[in-house]
Amino acid sequence: MKSEIMTLDAKKGGDIELVDSIFALEVRRDILHRVVTWQLAKRRAGTHKIKLRAEIARTKKKMYRQKGTGGARHGARSAAQFVGGAKVFGPVVRSHAFKLPKKVRALGLRHALSARAHAGSLIVIDDAKLSAPKTKDLRSKLQKLGAEHALVITGESVDENFKRAVANIPNVDVLPSVGANVYDIMRRKTLVLTKDAVAQLEARLK
Repeated sequence: MKSEIMTLDAKKGGDIELVDSIFALEVRRDILHRVVTWQLAKRRAGTHKIKLRAEIARTKKKMYRQKGTGGARHGARSAAQFVGGAKVFGPVVRSHAFKLPKKVRALGLRHALSARAHAGSLIVIDDAKLSAPKTKDLRSKLQKLGAEHALVITGESVDENFKRAVANIPNVDVLPSVGANVYDIMRRKTLVLTKDAVAQLEARLK
């Protein structure tokens, strides 16, 4: 499929041919869902924890004799049914991550790129470089491009001036091509790729 190349000043800069097997797939929401769920599960800290019976600072002495009281049989006051006792089956420190095949992850990225292309929210620019880190100037450029709620993916590295300027703009993120992922692509309304990013993504996903 063919796409138009724009400059940061929203002027035409030629055309580019995008690979159909990456940018023109019939989007499968189930694949996108699997990859996003995997990403979000992997980033969870898993540090939530309750106190178990052995960790409660209460006496372990038996409350009263086993038989003859007419009451229920009880042991230590650290049991869950008593005020101040332990919790039963509560969360403990663990990893929420699970495995997802590399082929599914790569397929998810292809479908995310295709989803943005199908929606008409994919913009290809010649480069993402600024002569000075001016947030006001960059914001006006992005408004002209129609990328006010966008993810910008550059080549191998992000231009320092561009990175500093975009840091103060809400709802706009920037990543190098190696950091391109399904969650960040889908959470923004517009995807902006540089020519270098297109070449590197195609080499990565072919």
